[in-house]
Amino acid sequence: MINKPIYYLLFIALLFAYGCSNTKYLAEGQMLYTGGEVTVKDSLISGKERKVIKQQLEGLLRPKPNKSFLGLRIKLYIYNIAGEPKKEKGLRYWLRNKVGEPPVLFSQVDRDYNADVVQNYVENQGYFQTRTTTDSVSKNRRAKAIYKVVTGKQYTIRKVIFPKDTMTSALDSTIATVKRRSLLKKGQPYSLDVIKQERERIDQRLKNKGYYYFNPDFLLVQVDSTVGSNEVDLIVKVKEETPERARKVYKINDIYVYPNYSLSNVKDTVRYSTDSIQKYKDFTIIDPEHTFRPIIFDRTLFFHKGDKYSRKDHNLSLNRLVSLGTFKFVKNEFRLSKSEENSLDAYYFMTPLERKSLRFEVLGKSNSANYNGSEVNVNWSNRSAFRAAELVNVSVFGGLEVQVAGQNKGFNVYRVGGETSITWPRFISPIKIADSSAFIPRTRALISYEYQKRQKLYALNSFKGSFGYLWRNNSRVEHQLMVTDINYVSPANVTPLYQEMADNNSALQKVIDKQLIFGPTYSYTYTNTAQKRKENTFYYKGSFDLAGTIAGLVTGANVKKGKESHVLGVAFSQFIKMEHDFRHYLKLSEKSQLATRFVAGIGMPYGNSTELPFIRQFFIGGSNSIRAFRARSIGPGSFRPEVAANDFLPDQSGDIKLEMSTEYRAKLFSIVHGALFVDAGNIWLWNDDPDKPGGKFSKDFLSEMAVGTGAGLRFDLSFLVLRFDLAFPLRKPYLPESERWVIKDIDFGSKYWRRENLVFNIAIGYPF
Repeated sequence: MINKPIYYLLFIALLFAYGCSNTKYLAEGQMLYTGGEVTVKDSLISGKERKVIKQQLEGLLRPKPNKSFLGLRIKLYIYNIAGEPKKEKGLRYWLRNKVGEPPVLFSQVDRDYNADVVQNYVENQGYFQTRTTTDSVSKNRRAKAIYKVVTGKQYTIRKVIFPKDTMTSALDSTIATVKRRSLLKKGQPYSLDVIKQERERIDQRLKNKGYYYFNPDFLLVQVDSTVGSNEVDLIVKVKEETPERARKVYKINDIYVYPNYSLSNVKDTVRYSTDSIQKYKDFTIIDPEHTFRPIIFDRTLFFHKGDKYSRKDHNLSLNRLVSLGTFKFVKNEFRLSKSEENSLDAYYFMTPLERKSLRFEVLGKSNSANYNGSEVNVNWSNRSAFRAAELVNVSVFGGLEVQVAGQNKGFNVYRVGGETSITWPRFISPIKIADSSAFIPRTRALISYEYQKRQKLYALNSFKGSFGYLWRNNSRVEHQLMVTDINYVSPANVTPLYQEMADNNSALQKVIDKQLIFGPTYSYTYTNTAQKRKENTFYYKGSFDLAGTIAGLVTGANVKKGKESHVLGVAFSQFIKMEHDFRHYLKLSEKSQLATRFVAGIGMPYGNSTELPFIRQFFIGGSNSIRAFRARSIGPGSFRPEVAANDFLPDQSGDIKLEMSTEYRAKLFSIVHGALFVDAGNIWLWNDDPDKPGGKFSKDFLSEMAVGTGAGLRFDLSFLVLRFDLAFPLRKPYLPESERWVIKDIDFGSKYWRRENLVFNIAIGYPF
């Protein structure tokens, strides 16, 4: 009988033989290139500096050796065993050319070229006394290139000399004024890359001051390395051969706008009759069909006649034209004016999108209550309803949501409804609001209706209307202020089954009570998650909801003192609510990351309310929350409802919420990704509820946190992500305080434990 150590030795031997087998396919005299190695030897710099330089230099070496995993070049092996295909199709051709990888030979390596690349790179980082030598080592038909680098001490900047602010040259004087935020600083290491960035910075500043024809190549940064020991002086100059027009400041003269520019027939677009020309303020608009009202361009373009040219205003104007959402293509040109010296004529060419469109959508949906389903939408849009880029949207929808796994399986949800909205590309307000961002601010009005039927239980009619503003400071920050947000919910078709349960449970009754909510809402969103190369990215959304405040003050509502006020026969809700959702994404490698989320929310009912209305309360648990517990089944606090196995499980809600999640995500292969996660949190009530003992928030809230963990698979199909998570609880807040940690009870072999604790979630998209 062979013991385990011998198995391990045989396995290692097989791997070694497998790794060596690639060389037998090489022709006589050929050697497999296994990579380049850089050795930095210099006692004048620290070990940390040497390590950084070594990593940077090895990344510059070419060619790259064959890819390997644990020392095994699997792709090369597949290439070799596939052999030469006889035709350009079939399995052998696919394995060799699509899966496999041809050998990288040592004869393909130009060591002298690599040595020059290494030498130049190090010198460009300020190591002016660098010496680079190259060699190679070979064994068993494998060869490696060796590069030895002796750097010397890195040079630092002693002084940066800019042109003087004199009256002899306007350009020199302007450059002198922009030196305050220079990237070249005394005491910093010399770097050619930073010098290039500084030239770009100066050019950008000059462009904003009217120097339209200037470019970074007209700047010269001289390096004087004779001024001291390992120090340099940098002298910033304008090259003598700089053309005269690059030294001049230009102003905007005439502004021409072509809002119906055709890429397919430029001549017909530019040719126009006198009747086609429309003068509006500083703009000459060529729009024969009068597709757009001229005011839209006055609101969008930053340039006006007589303005000094500015690259910032140039880009802002283009960005705003694009963000209108009305044009398919936007192009801009500046030409020397023939009628005005040192002036530019600006031309804007826009190709509009189809004004009206009809779109039919079929969607897959998933929500935090662990319901999954589909929805059909029909959307009609008019992108310029009143000829000033106003967007009118009318949509109707219908959908079905089912719970695949969970106690509410069979209580399906049917939804039908419609929505109409109009969005203006400006602020509509009695108060003038200044706007100088690259993104068009928007004013939106919306009305909607939804009929929701929960099978076997009840139906709800929901009416909503809102009016407010959306604006962005930049690509990362977004604001939404709804000046008024009205929501009215009325029940219909309540079944005897549900009414019987509601008669014994005030929480269930609140679901079918009439609800009226009105007041302003505000949300702030920051995200830089689109920057895929950053190691750390963040997402934050904060929202604030203020309902019924003015109505409560006017009517003197105080439900605790028996004075409940009504509007149109319905008791309105009065509360303050805010919620914070913070997420952090740590990039561990190209194929893995650590995602963390923290959510905190609080709602304070007062005046006409003792608790938040049901549709504005917090919920926790489910596929997008704490996945080890069934949807909306946790809390509030240590409360646990007593529900028979086959009865409807009511949603547990609260006025306060805390939730935390950490998830390790990694790509496994192809479209398959994996995840390991830990979730924690709970909800609580602001006031005592005799029907929910233990539900009120107290100083012991940490001892009432639910904790769960699990693993999952995600299938990234590009157009959607299909997610499967399997989770189980580590801490149950509804148990006696000394028994809440249930780690010791975990028993995957027990059928009873699996039935009571394993929760399988199916969802679309990532949980956060």
